[in-house]
Amino acid sequence: MLVPMRDGIDLVANVFRPEGPARFSAILVRTPYGKGSDLRPNYRAFVEHGYAVVVEDVRGRYKSEGIFDPLRQEVADGEDTLSWVAHQDWSNRRVGMTGASYLGITQWKAALSASPYLKAIFPIVAGCDDYFDRFYSRGGALKLGHRLEWIAENFRTPGFRPDFNRFVLETPLRHADRMATGRSVDLFQQALDHPSYDAFWKSVSTREELDRVRVPVFSAAGWYDNFAESDLEAFSILRRKGRICRLIVGPWPHDLFYHFANVDFGPESRAPLRQIQFDWFDRWLQTTGPAREAAEDAEAPLRIFVMGANRWRDEREWPLARAVTTSFFLASRGKGNTLHGDGRLEPRQPRRGTPDRFVYDPADPVPTAGGNVCCNPMRIPWGPRDQRAVEQRRDVLVYSTAPLKQPVEVTGPVRVVLYVSTNAPDTDFTAKLVDVSPDGSAINLCDGVLRLRYRDSLERPALAQAGDVYPITIDAGVTSNEFGRGHRIRLEVSSSNFPHYDRNPNTGRAVADEKEMRRAFQTVYHDRLRPSHLLLPVIPEGSSPAIAHRPVTPPVPQAVPHREVPPTALRFPGGRPF
Repeated sequence: MLVPMRDGIDLVANVFRPEGPARFSAILVRTPYGKGSDLRPNYRAFVEHGYAVVVEDVRGRYKSEGIFDPLRQEVADGEDTLSWVAHQDWSNRRVGMTGASYLGITQWKAALSASPYLKAIFPIVAGCDDYFDRFYSRGGALKLGHRLEWIAENFRTPGFRPDFNRFVLETPLRHADRMATGRSVDLFQQALDHPSYDAFWKSVSTREELDRVRVPVFSAAGWYDNFAESDLEAFSILRRKGRICRLIVGPWPHDLFYHFANVDFGPESRAPLRQIQFDWFDRWLQTTGPAREAAEDAEAPLRIFVMGANRWRDEREWPLARAVTTSFFLASRGKGNTLHGDGRLEPRQPRRGTPDRFVYDPADPVPTAGGNVCCNPMRIPWGPRDQRAVEQRRDVLVYSTAPLKQPVEVTGPVRVVLYVSTNAPDTDFTAKLVDVSPDGSAINLCDGVLRLRYRDSLERPALAQAGDVYPITIDAGVTSNEFGRGHRIRLEVSSSNFPHYDRNPNTGRAVADEKEMRRAFQTVYHDRLRPSHLLLPVIPEGSSPAIAHRPVTPPVPQAVPHREVPPTALRFPGGRPF
């Protein structure tokens, strides 16, 4: 069916309805990946449950007219489509939306329109910001493999056969879209033109406009998904504003039904998402009255899966107020400069320590080994992976605790404060949190990167001075994991994670147009005056979730100033440090 937009463009949608003459609530799905012609099994369940289902090709994709502009088209097109659905003779004017990834983005954008017909949304692994989720990391590095693979799959010239291993290595980056699609792609070029978080990105950000979201939201996220941090941030912001918002976070990658071959999170790791969706839409599309809001308030808004312990737990806030931010200080293993960084994580600040040094060569970057990558595991394997091969590289520094005498649960945002110097005007530093089992296997949990020019702000880049020591804070993502007894907590530090992130050429010039690559000589300090440390949100043993709603403001990560930091020891009952 043709769905007219306000500018005269027609989009095309399929409509599926239950039997009978009644008016129905509708579930709207807006997709750039092709609506097809038949009712797919995952949508048929809604029809069988009593909902009409509308599946629409977004503007410029498949049967719909217009030019595909994913950064700007979905607010108005979503609003117009909702109005069209509401005014069909079979509609009761109550519409919900669901879908994953881009299909979730269209929901957030439609929610910004304040359409009176949209009653609830259920975005899955979608995030809420184009800069932080789809193009750049929270440290300013380009999510290279993610973006180029998605562009290759959705913009390539008919008949063009891209080679992933070739287009991620293309220099300058300005030409990589041609290698991926056979042509220049405006979306990619715009992103390269705006590497900082500037007015361009703020103008298209859902995150910046969450105050306009008034409809009830139920999101689903995965600890190993690219969008988990933003999904949790959106939940936190909306809850602080008093909005109705719920979230479930499982041990999942971008595909919630993907099976990890090397790690088993147990039989409880799957969640009955279809039934959860039915309950959610039945509440907001089929019922009315104060009892509905009262029932919503009585339920815990956040459900998280604690990996390692492999159990679900209900919470009422994010970050968890009872989490204790605990420092693990970097320390040398032995005497002398460590070129490989076989170091320790200690609960107390070292009085002295010889700096660790390594050489970062962008021509030989550290390879990505799993993690919260997106969106094709055939190109970049995702999720939990053994990191031991990566840790053998001379450009990867490794710091570990002693075997734990008691389990330690870490749930929340992970930050790494490093004191660093380099001989380059710009470079990158990466951090990765790893769970090491007694058998030696080292499984990644979360990671992050900081482009040194953005050490003070993503909005105001500043080049570095060779040899100067800078305190930097790396946002290393979010997780919920119990490090078991006998396990070790490990931190990896390096300067690349490729092709998850693009390679910094170390020249200080615009990365997108740089052809030259230089080696950078990196130094990480850890002594009394320069106490590099890992910051973990540790959940005290025996603590319970909060039982009342409390506004929680996520902490803003800040670098530790140049002064001695009081040591923090992680203690267990009886006062014994591990």
